[in-house]
Amino acid sequence: MDHAADRLELVADPVRRTGRLLLAAGVEQSYVDVADPRYLHFEYVRRMAAVADAAAPRGAALSVLHLGGGALTLPRYLAATRPGSRQLVIEREPAVVELVTRKLPPLPPDVRIQVGDARDAVADAPPATYDLVLADIYRAARMPRHVRTVEFAAEVAATLRPDGIYLVNLTDLPPLVATRVQVATLREVFADICLLADRRMLRGRRYGNLVLAAAPTPGRLPVARLVTAAVRDPLPGVVLHGTALDTFVAGTLPTTDADTRD
Repeated sequence: MDHAADRLELVADPVRRTGRLLLAAGVEQSYVDVADPRYLHFEYVRRMAAVADAAAPRGAALSVLHLGGGALTLPRYLAATRPGSRQLVIEREPAVVELVTRKLPPLPPDVRIQVGDARDAVADAPPATYDLVLADIYRAARMPRHVRTVEFAAEVAATLRPDGIYLVNLTDLPPLVATRVQVATLREVFADICLLADRRMLRGRRYGNLVLAAAPTPGRLPVARLVTAAVRDPLPGVVLHGTALDTFVAGTLPTTDADTRD
């Protein structure tokens, strides 16, 4: 996750002794359990992890690109659940990297961090390299325009292997206009897409996070497993796919690099 560099701090969780929260200007950004990297505190992170869990046979190593680093919650999780996975993390803010690497446990093996812009990193990536690309990219609580367009989605798709998956964390508020636009945008490039979210989000009752999963190959997404994981989550969720997603996004236009809408 990209953050403003000012007022960054890591604080202990008063409830879970081994938990650490990364705060930016007092706002919770990431959570890491320093004793158990498999523990995932935030709901949206668990939804992203559920997709990663179902992306390949249990324990199989993956090649992963993380766009946005934060406290490296998912890189640590994947290193623990899929040992030997080669992971590259792109984080825009040097201050985040410095704080996290200084105050949290050492980076797992095969995890590298680079300071840089997410779109530049994707453009520079070799084609057909990654099994997973995970995007959690925010500046001042907004996903920057240059990483939410059709052209950027096409660049991400080019970095994926044929059975690869692109995951996007979105923050939105009712009536979820930004989410609908991002679904329409990804549909210009990817053949299989689903949306994972808290039911209350889809009912327009709260601000929060939603997760999009997209794959270039039709039928690639493990939708049945994701539905099961969503129902079993401590905060039960829902998965929109196929006709349900058609209804959700009906009439929404994608965003391109040339678009001046915000």
